[in-house]
Amino acid sequence: MSARAFPFLLLCFCSTAVSGEESTDSVVTAAPGDVAILPCYSAGNVTPAVTSWMKNGKEIISGGVSAPLNTSGGPGSRESRGSRESRLSVLPNGSLSIGAVEVGDEAVYLCASTLPGNYTYHAKVQLQVATGPDNVSFSVDPAVVLPNGTFTVVRGAAVYFMCSGRSYPSPELRLTFSGASNSSRSVVNNTGAVLEYSTQNIQPSAQGNYTCSAHNPVSHQRHEKSAEVLVYYASDRHPECMWTQDSSLVLFHCSWFGVFPAALLNWTDVPSGQILASEVTDSLALKMNSSLLWEGQTLRCSAQHRALPPGANRSCTFTLKTPYPLGDPLAAAVEGTSVTLSCSESTSTPPAVTTWRKGLKQELIMNDSKYTVTAEGTRFQLTIVNVTKEDEGVYFCLSENPLGAKELEVYLTVKSPSAYTGAVIGLFIAVLIVGSAVVVAKTVYSSRHKICLSGFGRVEDDRADVLSLVESDEEQIFQAAVPRLPPVSNGGHTTLVEIHRIPSTDHEEAEVDDAQQQEDAETTEEPEDLVTF
Repeated sequence: MSARAFPFLLLCFCSTAVSGEESTDSVVTAAPGDVAILPCYSAGNVTPAVTSWMKNGKEIISGGVSAPLNTSGGPGSRESRGSRESRLSVLPNGSLSIGAVEVGDEAVYLCASTLPGNYTYHAKVQLQVATGPDNVSFSVDPAVVLPNGTFTVVRGAAVYFMCSGRSYPSPELRLTFSGASNSSRSVVNNTGAVLEYSTQNIQPSAQGNYTCSAHNPVSHQRHEKSAEVLVYYASDRHPECMWTQDSSLVLFHCSWFGVFPAALLNWTDVPSGQILASEVTDSLALKMNSSLLWEGQTLRCSAQHRALPPGANRSCTFTLKTPYPLGDPLAAAVEGTSVTLSCSESTSTPPAVTTWRKGLKQELIMNDSKYTVTAEGTRFQLTIVNVTKEDEGVYFCLSENPLGAKELEVYLTVKSPSAYTGAVIGLFIAVLIVGSAVVVAKTVYSSRHKICLSGFGRVEDDRADVLSLVESDEEQIFQAAVPRLPPVSNGGHTTLVEIHRIPSTDHEEAEVDDAQQQEDAETTEEPEDLVTF
């Protein structure tokens, strides 16, 4: 076989093998406006004599070195001649050139190339028209956008996320979230121009980076847009106001934790309205000389935060007051026992520092084996163990704040045990005397009617007889009750004796009248009861 015959046989073999295939040989993707080259025969350096191209079963163009360009498109062609002449052309190697690709040019194109020796080569090329994705955007509503593009929302709000992109064909959109754990997860995905996602009660856990990605299913191009979302929140509690004192300087502290981000804190002198300190921070300190403070002055620390609802106020206030300790100024103890002195201070603002001191020099008392100093809220106690005569004297409960110091003076008296023994005996005797008097008085009171009627004479247990002596010249007073007696022959005075029964108890008062009447009758019938003097 000659050297010239071998390439020719190889060309024939390739042509025969390819001509029977109906599968797509290649895929070409172009964007609208681009120039697309659809290859037909690409084996070796052989130039096809004639190449024709068909679209949707209709010939759209043919040409080659041995045939004039034909762009008639055959019977029933829908493309105009001017359009094809300007956009379609067959290259010398049989490839189809489409200029300024338009939407609608996508299709499967078939080509037939006639090679030297009347061998025909067939190929199938798929043209895809795709553009984008572009104009990918991510937005949050309602939100405030910071200069760096970060979105800020308020905890508990209803928030809408929107991811959008443009491409041909329609892109595949996906919204992913990466939080504090740095693990990404897909929130939602969709095919279309816009992807929306909403939450009705956003929480700090939703804070992080969001990525909107658009994918072109034809060109497999992908474009992303990322943004950070911050969830602001404020504490329901008010800031905390505290203070410390160093020599003549007073340091007021204002702290407000449990908020994001840090709030704007302001220290203000309320009477004058002057802002004394201001800063975006979790804790703001204000240093003032104690000489600039006065009784009744009001200092306020207020917080400003975007997460606070309109009109909400978060603040803490100091209305300065001088301390005023209260307690019992006198105390007593017996030698060998323990005694506890106490005082309370609750009016001071800022809260006072309270200490116990001893003697006129006001020596500070510290905890040791002799003294125990304790504090429970606003109550301060000093316990003295094994009291001796040397412990007697004056003690001071001293309360001090930036406005000044006030003290409560407590005098402790220490007595010996013998003094208390005499006091106990005296008390016992006094109680005994008082008790005896009470018993005697009660006895006299219960027998008051007997004592009064008998003239402190003889008192019988059951009943007593009372003699009433009435002169005869006054008997007319009783004549209605006692019958007259005949005069005595010797002409002397006659004394009338009446006998009355007196009930021994108050319960027999009702029987006195009946007994009186009966005795009167007996006196009239029995003259022997009358005694003549």
